[in-house]
Amino acid sequence: MVIHIVLFRPKPGLTVPEQIALEQSVTKVCQEVPSIKRFRVGRRVLHGRDYEKAMVENFPYAAVIEFDDLEGLQSYLQHPLHDDLASRFTEVLDTELIYDFKMEENKNFNVD
Repeated sequence: MVIHIVLFRPKPGLTVPEQIALEQSVTKVCQEVPSIKRFRVGRRVLHGRDYEKAMVENFPYAAVIEFDDLEGLQSYLQHPLHDDLASRFTEVLDTELIYDFKMEENKNFNVD
């Protein structure tokens, strides 16, 4: 499995129409890009741990998109609907971090 992670912070004063347009773009991508296996968005949870204080920058939201393989991710990134979604994110985000990871089913933690 390959995951595409977007940590993000919306611009202050995001309007309701901007929120709706972004949500509609996400919904359309999820419905029409066949390589997406799962698309989740969530809000950061703060619960008083020391590592929370060590964060240099706050990203209150995360999007995690799952694909079977690298080819699925690349197909998504080249899809015209991704271009629309990326444009909408650019319009409404203050900042973001984007990472891609190959995930392995393995009960033994192994860093090679």
